[in-house]
Amino acid sequence: MDWRERIVATPETLSGAPRIAGTRVHVSVILDNLAAGLSPDQVVDEYPSVTIDDVRAAIAYAADLAREEMILPLTGS
Repeated sequence: MDWRERIVATPETLSGAPRIAGTRVHVSVILDNLAAGLSPDQVVDEYPSVTIDDVRAAIAYAADLAREEMILPLTGS
């Protein structure tokens, strides 16, 4: 799946935060819900404008970011 088909960021909507195309649902909201233990199906139930493929796209987007950007400092341990 190419997340670029489902994730957009436009300055005029949600201050440019990445969101699911055609919605006002932030990618971070989907990821936060998954991290809190919700299943993809539960996320879709909570946000009816979001599909399972949108949830998968959010995960793929996060995976790409994790490969590209270091957010934790490297430590000696």
